[in-house]
Order: sequence, then structure tokens, then C-alpha cells
Amino acid sequence: MKNMFSESLAGRKKLFEIYPLNFAELLSFNGVSVSEIPLQSAGVFLKSEYDRLKNYYETYINYGGFPEVVLSPVISDKKDMIQDIISSYINFDIALLSDIRNPANLYKLIKLLSERIGTKLDISKLTSLTGISRPAVENYLDLLEQSYLIKTIPVLSNSPNREITKAKKVYFLDNGIASVSAEAGSGAMFENAVFNQLHFKGDVSYYQLKSGKEIDFILDKEICYEVKETATEGDLKNVMALAQNLNIGDCHVIGRHPIKLFDEYIWGGFIH
Repeated sequence: MKNMFSESLAGRKKLFEIYPLNFAELLSFNGVSVSEIPLQSAGVFLKSEYDRLKNYYETYINYGGFPEVVLSPVISDKKDMIQDIISSYINFDIALLSDIRNPANLYKLIKLLSERIGTKLDISKLTSLTGISRPAVENYLDLLEQSYLIKTIPVLSNSPNREITKAKKVYFLDNGIASVSAEAGSGAMFENAVFNQLHFKGDVSYYQLKSGKEIDFILDKEICYEVKETATEGDLKNVMALAQNLNIGDCHVIGRHPIKLFDEYIWGGFIH
């Protein structure tokens, strides 16, 4: 909306960023009461709470947080609503903000991005696969981010000789949009949901060595999180070893299926 005003309105406006519902808000919309859990306490696993919330969390992972989607009890209706949101976004909202002559190109790019959740943006690859010029792809990516469809996160770097220092990773700001845009893998959808839970709590970045070893998320340059659907203690050891390069000692593994519990394990549904 801020791009629709012809004058600055300096001193006469206040900007609000309204994202899709986070998991706590989804629970509230469904009449489910939960106590706020500080992030540092989310590792305390309560089976009774897990059993009470797990189905809601799976719904959040698969269908996201648009309010009308959240409130619909029928899965097919959820999917139809999300498709309508994407169509309206491209054909109406984006049409007001830019001069896009071929919406099919934008659909194609969104589909490719949803297949690459949690991976580094490769502009050359996107250019090759879409047949769109590099400047146009870069403009589209900027437009998608400025209009809150996607979010890119930077790499945290201390030693450029050993680390990836430029490429950003891409996530969708709603899991429902990502899920209907392409057949994203189950792990990618879970990682995207965790991103949407963490970005409400601070600045999110990632870390990766040139060897490919990485830390999925670093919150406020202080806490490291590895995301695994079925997590093990080995995953925690790996992230702790990498975090030493950043002089960060606070490390956790966020899991989807709590098959084995261990210190510093956090079930994703407890991040709310």
C-alpha cells in the first residue's frame, strides 16, 4: 500500500507490517489456549502439550497462516483459497505496483523458488530455467521480496576464505503459498515453517562453509539452530562444531518428529 501514495506523507503516517499468522496466532484463531514460551525454554518437552498441538502444527506447516485459510475446516477449501490468493497477488496486487506484461513468467519464477526453499539463490540458474533475462529476474526477485511473498536471508561470515560470503537463501513468508506453488519436499516445508517462526523473534541469517557444511539459522548472531525432521544427537554435535567458527556456544536442534529426545532438542511446535 505504501507505493500507492503519490506524496511522502512524512510525519502523517505510521507503517505496519502485517505478516500471515504465526503459529501462536493460528492456535488463537482456532480457540486453542497456550502459554507463551520463552525461546530459551522451548526445549522443555511436554508430551501432553505435544499431543495437544501436533495436528495444528502439521496444518501450519502444510497450509500456512492466511486467516481465512486457517479458519477453513476443509482441506480442499484451504487449497482453493491459497490458489486464489496467488492469482489475486499476481494479477491484481502486482499489477498495481509494476508493469508486468507476462504474468506467466512470474508464476514460473515463483514455482522455481518454491522448489528451492532453504537453498542459495542462483540467479544464473533461474535465468536459464525461466528464459527471462537476468535483469528481469533480479527485478522480479526484488518485487517478490518488497511485496512480502518471499524473504531472503544473508550469510553470517567471519572468515571469507573458508565460507560462502555472498549468496542469500530464500524462504516464503507463508507455507501455504509455498506448498501449492510446487511439490516442495517435506523437509523444506518444515524448514520454511521454522523460518517463519524465528523471523518474528529477531534477525535471521545462516552460515555455510565452502565444503557445504552449514548451520540452517542463526538468530541475532547469538543462537544457532539446525532444522531436522527427525533429529539426532549427531545433528547437535555437528552444529556445535560449526558454531565454534563463529564463537557461538548456544546451539539447538529443532525437530518435527520427536522420536528421540536429548539436551538442546526443541520440537518445532513449541516455538510460539
